[in-house]
Amino acid sequence: MKKQNRFQWKSYINYSVIGVVLIACVVLSLCGALKTSTAYLLEEIAIKIILAVSLSLVVGFLGELSLGHAGFMCVGAYLGGKVAAMLVEPLGNGILTLVIALVVGGACAGVCGFLIGLPALRLRGDYLAITTLAFGEIVRTIFQNTSEESFGGPIGFETPRFDKKYFYILCFLMVLVTLFVIQNLIKSKHGRAIKAIRDNEIAARATGINVTRYKLLGFIISAVFAGLAGVLYSYTKFNVSSQIFDYNYSIEILVIVVLGGMGSINGSIISAVCVTFLNRWLANALPANLAVLKDLIYALVLIAIVIYNNAPALKGFREKYNFKALLAKRKKPASDAEKINAKEEA
Repeated sequence: MKKQNRFQWKSYINYSVIGVVLIACVVLSLCGALKTSTAYLLEEIAIKIILAVSLSLVVGFLGELSLGHAGFMCVGAYLGGKVAAMLVEPLGNGILTLVIALVVGGACAGVCGFLIGLPALRLRGDYLAITTLAFGEIVRTIFQNTSEESFGGPIGFETPRFDKKYFYILCFLMVLVTLFVIQNLIKSKHGRAIKAIRDNEIAARATGINVTRYKLLGFIISAVFAGLAGVLYSYTKFNVSSQIFDYNYSIEILVIVVLGGMGSINGSIISAVCVTFLNRWLANALPANLAVLKDLIYALVLIAIVIYNNAPALKGFREKYNFKALLAKRKKPASDAEKINAKEEA
């Protein structure tokens, strides 16, 4: 019975931590101690968490390399943001407008995920990565070359802005929804099928798992939440422009997932927080002409992680000094000889 309670606590610890942080921020906001810049940073953190957790479903649990996450976010930001801008006058800038924008942005991104995923997920490895990367660039280019009356062209268009004092709360509520859906999916029989495909696709097919169906399911769910993050981003930035949704943004999200650990939702959350803080620090520390170094740092971090995880020469070091091994060593009970020696020394 104790094991079952411990398992439940481990499963919902991320909900608890996010809830505690959110309550603390709300108390600070009510007391007037929460700065506007801090509230804006919390919005960015929430959006990055949604992107990282949703991409982790494809990259970490499904085992497929996708570089088009920014493209799905772009679809959600443009279409959801446009719907919100159109509904502000008749419905007002309230919760109803935001919910409709989220539904439209997430649904449109999910449809794009289905359309690109149906043929692309029959590919594997580098071919899938190239296809998804091309999709993201195609989507960005299409919106960039629209007319000013429709989506604003290269400049983009203005979007409504929710109340700055409370919008980060809605963003973190969406984080909790994302965690609820994806974590419960991973724990279900569908999640076990997805992880079986990642471990050995041939064996999964042999056991009767519909590989294409589950790949498509994971891809669509990931795209839906990327679209929702795009809608929240459009509300945060006041403006939607295609320049931000390039392949560098997809690589940044991929770095967050890899840095947090493949197939680790809690790791993706921690990594998203750290990378967002790093972005803010680099933006303030680096001059404008050296801002490109940020992308170079991400590339170096990604290369270092790949080398560390796959280099045969580092296998012994990884097995000896990984977190699980150190934790097990710390909890390992002392032997009888060690107990006798300890008594003699005492």
